[in-house]
Amino acid sequence: MAELQNVDQELAIVQPDLLDAFAEFLRLDVANGDASADTIRGYKTQVTQWVEWCRGNGINPATATSGDVKSYRLYLVDNGYKATSIAHKLTIIRRFYAAGVDNGLRPDNPAAGVKPPKDKRAQDDFHYLSEVDYTLLLRAVPKTPTEKNLRDKAIIALMGLQGLRTVEIERANIEDLKINGDVVFVLVRGKGHDRVIYLRPDVADILTRYLAERAEVHTHEEGIPMFTACGNRAGGKRISRRGVRQVVDFYLKKADLKRPGISDHALRHTAATLAYKYTQDLRGVQEMLGHADPKTTARYAHVIDRMKNNPALAIQIDL
Repeated sequence: MAELQNVDQELAIVQPDLLDAFAEFLRLDVANGDASADTIRGYKTQVTQWVEWCRGNGINPATATSGDVKSYRLYLVDNGYKATSIAHKLTIIRRFYAAGVDNGLRPDNPAAGVKPPKDKRAQDDFHYLSEVDYTLLLRAVPKTPTEKNLRDKAIIALMGLQGLRTVEIERANIEDLKINGDVVFVLVRGKGHDRVIYLRPDVADILTRYLAERAEVHTHEEGIPMFTACGNRAGGKRISRRGVRQVVDFYLKKADLKRPGISDHALRHTAATLAYKYTQDLRGVQEMLGHADPKTTARYAHVIDRMKNNPALAIQIDL
């Protein structure tokens, strides 16, 4: 809550009517009026970054032009932001000004025609662990069934086998876990919509063992957290996204697997790639990951299919 208040203070320099229109947009339109506090914070943080850039360049955000937005885009490119990140930032700025246009506060949307830079990466240029490397990562977690070891293995399993995002690990609540006989599933609170993930028996086992082992948990306004921090300072409180990243990075380094591009998000890519490899079920992988567009999931199939159907393998020449 304090973080959200800090963001609001930064936004205070914007024309009040425009800020009110944006606040109303966040309340009514984002996630069909049911946006989480985390999502609201994300929107406000992106607008804050834009506002701070404007302030640093002597620009009034309320009267910014299309040229100003393009200059901001160039700033993001020059500072190493990925094309996908820039696209996300521009989308939120566009929606920020759209709220102003809808409320008659501006005649135009300065971000409307500003496109993000093209992503020059190949379709299959993303990072993931091989099956052998992922197995080594799991084995890096000590077998002693302490709260921390069980938690860390459950996190790595949910991300690397079931495809959960870092933010979905953070948001997970005890109330989201459902047990119906031998079937265990989790309601995953995703970025755009919720989805149900049916857990493998071994993943369900490690998760339930962790929950039985852990110490006192601090209640939270958004639910009882499924994963909590360990230790004296933050023990029992909801684990943060940074905390999840630290868990994954620790074991990547321990297993000697840490390298550029291999981080917490690489585990989600690993789950997707291995799931398609063994099932060839693109629709099933799409549902597991919660992708709205099948084209997003198709790149994992592209990787596996290219490896299996490599034309160079057909050339009858021995080295």
